Amino acid sequence: MKSFPSRSIRVFMAALAAAGLALAACTGGFGGTSSIQPRPAAQAVQTPPARGPFVAAANPLAVEAGLKILRQGGSAVDAAVAVQAVLGLVEPQSSGLGGGAFMMVFDAATGEVTSYDGRETAPAAATPELFHENGRPMGFGEAVLSGRSTGAPGAVAMLAMAQAAHGRLAWNALFDDAGRLARDGFVVSPRLAGFIAATRGQARTRWADGYFTKTNGERYVAGDVLRNPAYAETVAELAAGGADAFYRGRIAREIAATVAEAPRPGALTVEDIAAYRPVERGGLCRPWRIYVVCVPPPPSSGVAVLQLLAMAEATPDIALGPDSPEAWTAFAQLQRLMYADRDRYVGDPGFVRVPVQGLLDPVYTASRAILATGLTGAADAGTPPGGVIAGPDATREAAGTSHFVIVDAAGNAVSMTTTVESVFGSGRMAAGFFLNNQLTDFSFAPTRPDGAPAANAAAPGKRPRSSMAPILILDRQGRLVGALGSPGGTSILAYNARALIAVLDWGLPVQAAFDLPNLVARGDGFGADTERFSEPLRQGLAARGVTLRPNDSETSGLHGAIWREGPTGWGWDGGADDRREGVARTGPRE
Repeated sequence: MKSFPSRSIRVFMAALAAAGLALAACTGGFGGTSSIQPRPAAQAVQTPPARGPFVAAANPLAVEAGLKILRQGGSAVDAAVAVQAVLGLVEPQSSGLGGGAFMMVFDAATGEVTSYDGRETAPAAATPELFHENGRPMGFGEAVLSGRSTGAPGAVAMLAMAQAAHGRLAWNALFDDAGRLARDGFVVSPRLAGFIAATRGQARTRWADGYFTKTNGERYVAGDVLRNPAYAETVAELAAGGADAFYRGRIAREIAATVAEAPRPGALTVEDIAAYRPVERGGLCRPWRIYVVCVPPPPSSGVAVLQLLAMAEATPDIALGPDSPEAWTAFAQLQRLMYADRDRYVGDPGFVRVPVQGLLDPVYTASRAILATGLTGAADAGTPPGGVIAGPDATREAAGTSHFVIVDAAGNAVSMTTTVESVFGSGRMAAGFFLNNQLTDFSFAPTRPDGAPAANAAAPGKRPRSSMAPILILDRQGRLVGALGSPGGTSILAYNARALIAVLDWGLPVQAAFDLPNLVARGDGFGADTERFSEPLRQGLAARGVTLRPNDSETSGLHGAIWREGPTGWGWDGGADDRREGVARTGPRE
């Protein structure tokens, strides 16, 4: 399947509709223990348009900020600006103004699907050996804490671009909650308190110490009120001056000055920050079952999620359901194949040729799926049509990301994954927020021994490959039926694919699907939420060569919803991953 420009997605949907493909509605209770089974396609019914208000995000304060904007008549993108501004304050370990993001937008009036790329960019002085010292790669922890790890932030510029196209309210009306909470203070949540209590790393830089230590010398704990007057000043400037106030003024100067500080100063300059540009791209969409799943194109790794879904369609064991060790084993082996291809081929399409069409070619995905049953360890990358073999990848992605979903009263939707990369990013702060360490998402080994370049090697102005893959789900007529996504570093792809299969293939309520165990298979091991797998399931997996060990990646934080028919009619079957502190809420419809 191809990557569709936003305006051509409607033509694609019309062709599918003409082929007689329709959405099968779902029945059952929302979010409980009831089993929701999709109707066969022959019983498809005409569904009412999916409309909000609906917001799901990783902190209740951010959810309320988004709902408030929707109550004021704002669009989904307007609410996204407010949600991100609050998340950057109350969940700074995961995202913020100093980070980047990918956003998917559905326009209900036109049926257009648009992706916005707010991925950070490397400074003009970057080289492929960005994280080398004395001819050798640096330790990952040293690289994260260095000034070299910070790229030009992209989230603010991306939100400004999207809001200019899809917003209804004035930009300066979108920051009230963030400014108030920064000035008056917010209650430190248990999850944030846990990260504040860390004894090393980014939580113990001099910047973090200054922010997270009270006047009595003690660290903030859950239930304390934390104020951030510097953040309040920043959002006030941003509200009044737009994105220019962030990229060309005091804020940019403070970012560059902080990056330039020891140890291991970075090369990001005010000129690099001012030169940052977000990118509007088309949606990368593929039919799956009776749906169409849309993700951002590279440098997002959404193509890998679509590849796994395509392989799953050719793997009958997947359909056996969440209690089947055969289904989980098949899911794990397909992941190994997916990750091998993603790691080899996906990078910034402005710098490398990414064989998107080849990776999704039906013959290729079917041939890859056949390999799953014979795998006994790590998979090798395949050779998709149009693929140019690049060097093996040596990229590490750490934990520090968030996801949210918003639907407004008109049915416009946002699915956005946002990050500062590691927990508290680089541990450095400027203008009241943490800076990203996104450049550590480049491969630390830029070439292989024969000199072939890695697809994800650093270069001036280049965007690191990202596992972030926010998802929109449409029916075959191009109507919105759902949205979801997750944080999780490299495991995002596994988390998102598992959620899609559980909700749309296994027919689970969204909350039950999100709360299922995670199983991540990248390379030769199987990381998992071991305590969430039942003993019979663990034994069944072990008998098939799948020995679970604790997952060493960031835990999932799935948020999203599916438009379904329940006991009281059509509505959002929403969910917020119980591994985090988020909520999924609806409000009265207009």
